[in-house]
Amino acid sequence: MPRLRTNAKLVVPPLVIGWRERVTLPLLGVGTIVAKIDTGAKSAALHATDITQTGSHVEFVVPVNGRNHACRLPLKGRRRVKSSSGHSQQRAVVETEVKIGPHRFVIDVTLTDRTDMGVPMLLGRASLGGRFLVNAARSYVLSPVTHKKAKKPKKKK
Repeated sequence: MPRLRTNAKLVVPPLVIGWRERVTLPLLGVGTIVAKIDTGAKSAALHATDITQTGSHVEFVVPVNGRNHACRLPLKGRRRVKSSSGHSQQRAVVETEVKIGPHRFVIDVTLTDRTDMGVPMLLGRASLGGRFLVNAARSYVLSPVTHKKAKKPKKKK
């Protein structure tokens, strides 16, 4: 029996994420934080305070849930970033791993004070790298809230 030939390629639909997702930064050990997925922004930004360069490294503090996490990573470079309000700022750039749901990948992140921004992290187009399709009407698609099951009371004998 002859084999059928086809030129059709297998098309894999992109993963869908919400306009905000819970993420972790395993190299920093700061726990879970909320990130806004912003296709209008090019790069990623992380809320950090006390940012200081020490040789080829940058030291900074990441405040999460009332706790201050002291972090230190190699400085990848510096980048001039223009905010949506038009202000230009020189920022330290570090490379770190990000985890969204079961997906892990390495991204460049700029460090800045995001106190007034509502969410501690922003993930822009360069961070998403064509991996995801953003559903602007949904939140926490890949990182839903997990509720711990309550223990059932033991029956008395």
